[in-house]
Amino acid sequence: MPDKSTAQIQILAPIPVLRIFDRSKATEFYEDYLGMSVDWTYQGAVNAPGYMQVSRSMLRMHLSEHFGDASPGARLFIPMEDLEGLHKELTQKKFRFANPSIEKMPWGRELQLTDPFGNRLTFCRQEAG
Repeated sequence: MPDKSTAQIQILAPIPVLRIFDRSKATEFYEDYLGMSVDWTYQGAVNAPGYMQVSRSMLRMHLSEHFGDASPGARLFIPMEDLEGLHKELTQKKFRFANPSIEKMPWGRELQLTDPFGNRLTFCRQEAG
């Protein structure tokens, strides 16, 4: 049982940092295709690597061109409610680099995407088992 001092410490949801190599490709995928908002961007100097935050609903991610921030090929498991609605929205966009489908898994239904940098996003409508 936690003591009173630890019960008052609030820990918030993590914000994953994904490695990207090209901000225009990241914007095309995350903003144009996935419908996320670019909340802010940062670039310390001309020709320096960029860093940005994107979000949609309760999902927030940091996308970084900085070499040491993250490794390409990460995988995010993203729980959500209206998986079919997201699938319909993405399918209607006819994005030439992705044609996702919904798969039935033992723990729920999943829609998997891979961004232009090899990071995998698994959106899941979890089901009680």
